Amino acid sequence: MPLMIRVAVSEIESTARAALVAAGASPSVADHVAHATSVAEANGNRICGLYYLESYCAQLGTGRVNGTVEPVVSTPRPGTVIVDGRLGFAQPAFAAGFDQAVAAAKANGICSFSVAHTHTATSLGYFTEQLAHAGMIAIGATNASPRVAPPGGSQALLGTNPIAMAVPDGDGGIAFQFDFATSAVALGTITMAAAKGEPIPEGWAVDAAGNPTTDASAAVGGSLLSTGGYKGYGIGLLVEILAGALSGSNLSAHIPPLKTPEGPPHDIGQHYLVIDPSAHADGAFIDRLQQLAELVAEQPGARLPGAGKQPVSEVEVDPDLWERCQALTTS
Repeated sequence: MPLMIRVAVSEIESTARAALVAAGASPSVADHVAHATSVAEANGNRICGLYYLESYCAQLGTGRVNGTVEPVVSTPRPGTVIVDGRLGFAQPAFAAGFDQAVAAAKANGICSFSVAHTHTATSLGYFTEQLAHAGMIAIGATNASPRVAPPGGSQALLGTNPIAMAVPDGDGGIAFQFDFATSAVALGTITMAAAKGEPIPEGWAVDAAGNPTTDASAAVGGSLLSTGGYKGYGIGLLVEILAGALSGSNLSAHIPPLKTPEGPPHDIGQHYLVIDPSAHADGAFIDRLQQLAELVAEQPGARLPGAGKQPVSEVEVDPDLWERCQALTTS
């Protein structure tokens, strides 16, 4: 395995932006996607960072994703905001409806915010974090191409179907947040293990015949399992309803492979439940939140997820991947 190199987060963002523009994205679209890429790397989420940049650029070239389209925002009811991403990237579609979703939550106490017909959202926490910085409690859901078999089954039916939550601290920051797949593990973790020839733990996946496996390559050819068995399966179904059915986008079973250059557009949806805490509990929200944080902190080694995260200016990057990403800027 090559030694990792250190790269400035700002350079990751500028390189991603240049690569996306070179591949055909408009500058404004490239800004949104490049920022999400750099944030993922800064958070240590390599699977949602530069790991996806090559496929973004390839799919811009083949037309699987529209890099110049303008999203369309509608508000059919006072507490509902819907963005039609028109088969473009998820990041600019979310941004197009962001202000209206926050305004609707402030006016009504809660907002149902759907982002429909887009490319993969990649890191769902990237979006819920923005809503929390605006003072909103945010719960997000998105689906993906079928990789997870139902309990007792052997054929993939659901995507890894992540769910995310971010909670504001009342002072413009984030008290805590989480973002995780409802599969036992993200697919990218298994594909990376397969590429390195490394085994995976039992309970992550089954092979093509539905048999448990620790062989990452066999898992790639088979199906993932839900985290926590039936419990994770139930949450995965919840995500499927919110992200796919409620947005009118594809169900996981009909979403084509995410990273292949050729094929139809992803047509994926996301849903965000946006809650204004100031409209609830007679102003007691922050007090209760602080109580919760103190109760957790009383136990040595325990913490709220994502709490106390410090910004970084540099991250470690695989040199081969970085070289390929830099080459994309002149392609």
